[in-house]
Amino acid sequence: MMMNTTIEQLRELRLPGMATGLQEQLSQAAMTALSFEERLSLLVEREVHWRNDKRQTRLLKDAKLKYSQASIEDLNTSAGRGLERKAVMSLALGNWIASGHSVLITGATGVGKSWLACALAQYACRRGHSAFYQRVPRLGEELRIRHGNGTFGKWLLQLAKTDVLLLDDWGMAGIDSQTRADLLEIIDDRAANKATIITSQLPIDHWHAWIGDATIADAMLDRLMQRHHRFTLTGDSLR
Repeated sequence: MMMNTTIEQLRELRLPGMATGLQEQLSQAAMTALSFEERLSLLVEREVHWRNDKRQTRLLKDAKLKYSQASIEDLNTSAGRGLERKAVMSLALGNWIASGHSVLITGATGVGKSWLACALAQYACRRGHSAFYQRVPRLGEELRIRHGNGTFGKWLLQLAKTDVLLLDDWGMAGIDSQTRADLLEIIDDRAANKATIITSQLPIDHWHAWIGDATIADAMLDRLMQRHHRFTLTGDSLR
């Protein structure tokens, strides 16, 4: 009876991991052989794992990744793809997020650009970083809505605080002057501070022309290229 009360009190204190751990300990006779300190340590560890799992689940949900199940462990590095597992793993395990690096992924349609980008963002979430997925062709519409309802400034601040921003299908459709200016603001807020992943069918050499305005293009690309990693995917479509 006393233990049931303790379990309920742990839940009221918002310690569900410890509550579940205590229930499990009470059902395992072998636990009586452990000292008080050992059992307490296991309960605290259970709570830590529970909180980490909950945070990871929330981060993945908030990221809204196109391929939420993509993972670097399942990376396809077969011959002809122009992709080395060692290079991707070195990046994923490195400090590119904390250092605010850009990851630029180019290649023809269907070669796995978005999948690779989502796998990197998913792994970032698993390491406790926030991420957000946005298709560039839909960015203009999103920005117009936010300008219209007065939430643009708040959204801009939210993006600036996001550890990894994934801009998918960069250069697929033209952008108007307002979207171009807003996109510069988004990238400027992140330069050398927060990580950005970009996927594009356009070779990087063509990005300046796609942006359209020479002054804005210079500023945007200067910020993206300060510290960046490139992956150029090749081969047949995987779709």
